[in-house]
Amino acid sequence: MLAYGAAYINPQSFWPIAFFGLALPYFLFLNFFFLLYWAFRGKRYFLLSLLVIILGYKSIPSFVQIRFDHEEVKANDLKVLSFNVRVFDLYMWTKEKTTRNQIFNFLEEEDPDVLCLQEFYHSDTHDKYEFKTLDTLVQFLKAKNYHTYYTTNLREKDHWGVVTFSRFPIVKKGVVPFQYKDDNVCTFTDIKKNGKIIRVYNAHLASIKLDKHDYKAMRKVNKNDYSKDFDKEFMMLTKIRFGFERRASQADSIRKHMDQSPHPNILLGDFNDTPASYAYHTIRGDRKDAFIESGSGLGRTYIGEFPSFRIDYLLYDSSFVAKQFRTHNVKLSDHHPISAYLQVD
Repeated sequence: MLAYGAAYINPQSFWPIAFFGLALPYFLFLNFFFLLYWAFRGKRYFLLSLLVIILGYKSIPSFVQIRFDHEEVKANDLKVLSFNVRVFDLYMWTKEKTTRNQIFNFLEEEDPDVLCLQEFYHSDTHDKYEFKTLDTLVQFLKAKNYHTYYTTNLREKDHWGVVTFSRFPIVKKGVVPFQYKDDNVCTFTDIKKNGKIIRVYNAHLASIKLDKHDYKAMRKVNKNDYSKDFDKEFMMLTKIRFGFERRASQADSIRKHMDQSPHPNILLGDFNDTPASYAYHTIRGDRKDAFIESGSGLGRTYIGEFPSFRIDYLLYDSSFVAKQFRTHNVKLSDHHPISAYLQVD
């Protein structure tokens, strides 16, 4: 019940409840297990687990979908794709020199009408280490119009941030103001398709900012091997707590901005939070989630060392209908890309 409540209580007011929300999929699994176990044993205890599951039945579709139908895509439907590219493996996390080119190949093959990239990196250097990702993408994408926003710039040559590409003309660009200055951002890009203006939000919410010591502590926790004074574990939990609080503030800002949008709007991006979180629940509001409406499977998008969750989303208002939502099974980053077709009413 505490896990259900995590979506409605701001972590800035009571942060411990956010940790229960993080564990909601596991709580649901345990209740399903005990439901079957006690029912098989002929014990009335199964009613307790059944009651808990019924009370939170609306949460289940956010984590798993079973779908056998295949919606027909029409020529006028808008193909959108979101991908946290992890700075195109700039720091060689994958230990594979071709990762950047593989990402390019994937994007060229998918060739969406609207493309939102988070943790985007571009360099204007003219030496052998040049990383001209923006120039390269414009060459082969049909979505050649773009809106970049960089949260970090070094030497006026190296840039980190987000970018939105559009096949259609861009008529306005902007940024959602956050209460606190951070390395994270949510941009909006107004595109004009067949005389109709559509607002595209590209969001990258606050990450936990774990370092190698935190990941080492996490691996030990997974093996039930804790440090003697729990100092590293407490430090990791503190960072997770601050991440919850920062995302809550950012989610409030995004929701307010979206509610005031004069145009039909869609939002793509990396929330760094689960469907049981305050951030997701706040931003979504009465909007639809493309995974729930047209996806299938577990929908997990994060594939790093932290437990795997669905933290990348495509949300949209009533002006659209989602078709063929996909979580692409490519491992070129610590996130899976997501895509869908949107029918514009």
